[in-house]
Amino acid sequence: MSFTLVAFHAHPDDEALLTAGTMARVAAEGHRVVLVVATTGEQGLASSDYADGLATVRTAELERSAGVLGCARVAWLGYDDSGMERPVLPRAGARPFALAPVEEAAQALAALLREEGADLLTVYDPAGGYGHPDHVQVHAVGVRAAELAGTPVVLEATVDRRLLQRVLRVVARLPGVPADFAAERFSHAYSAPADITHRVHVGAYAGQKRAAMSAHASQGSADTGVRTLAVLLRLPRPLFRVVFAREWYVERGRRPGGKPLDDVFATLRRR
Repeated sequence: MSFTLVAFHAHPDDEALLTAGTMARVAAEGHRVVLVVATTGEQGLASSDYADGLATVRTAELERSAGVLGCARVAWLGYDDSGMERPVLPRAGARPFALAPVEEAAQALAALLREEGADLLTVYDPAGGYGHPDHVQVHAVGVRAAELAGTPVVLEATVDRRLLQRVLRVVARLPGVPADFAAERFSHAYSAPADITHRVHVGAYAGQKRAAMSAHASQGSADTGVRTLAVLLRLPRPLFRVVFAREWYVERGRRPGGKPLDDVFATLRRR
């Protein structure tokens, strides 16, 4: 049985970090994978080499990442990157995604879900993982779009918070790792292990996940300091595969408990 998975993300490179392994695995198993991105990420941090035309650069980077992961289609909602500052303020001539009416954006995404006959939609958890305003909006818009389109399964892409903190304590020992990698910063981010419903094994696709990250060269660049993506890509390949051997989800409507599922389509297969 073949299914269609739609992965909804806020910016180019989010797909590489959170769901790339799942997308590559699902595509390799013969299912259709569609990547939808809300913004072109023009407010993302990057070195001055990308000062002009960052949106164009990041669009091309995402297309390369999607190709590596086996996506059948890439679609854009057409909003502007809201940036990390809170509260998000309107900018002249811009439509920051975080300020878009949820119903308006959800209608656009729902139309795409209907067109694709989506069986499964991935979004983020209610807090947007680490709290980026556009990530919080992805959750609200995605959940509403699934309601409008009748998409039967919604998975919130997340990270096992306890495991993340363990990994960060190890990575923090590497030379040149920025203070952003302090484990304490993530004490309330993402999801507690008891809330996770799916732990998807994607170690066999670590090479594709690494290639997807590498496609986003602008997001590994900086005039000063070291970017998170650059640190992750410095990990030796065997360690990279261990660190990124799993991806985690919370299925909306499913009670957590017992061993987390390895199959994102488990609910659909039982119908």
